[in-house]
Amino acid sequence: MIFDLATYVLTALGLVFFTAGTVGLIRFPDTFSRLHALTKADNLGLGFIALGVAFQVESLAQIATLALIWALALLAAGTVAQLVARAALTTSQEDE
Repeated sequence: MIFDLATYVLTALGLVFFTAGTVGLIRFPDTFSRLHALTKADNLGLGFIALGVAFQVESLAQIATLALIWALALLAAGTVAQLVARAALTTSQEDE
């Protein structure tokens, strides 16, 4: 019962962060602000969802898999955000 409640609360909290990241992506004026909102909020949202799902798994191997998925998503999001920011900076300098 308590594990189900923790799953519901953490998953809902993760969805709130995903929604905040999406709103930031749509509403913020420039590429750098959009990247910041999206990467920070989505990484935190995925972490909360993974933590909520971890209460429902049956083995430590499944928890390790969830942690690995989250870690790889953190690395990928940071790398892609860096590449997009660098491309946006290069493009804006070429336009001047």
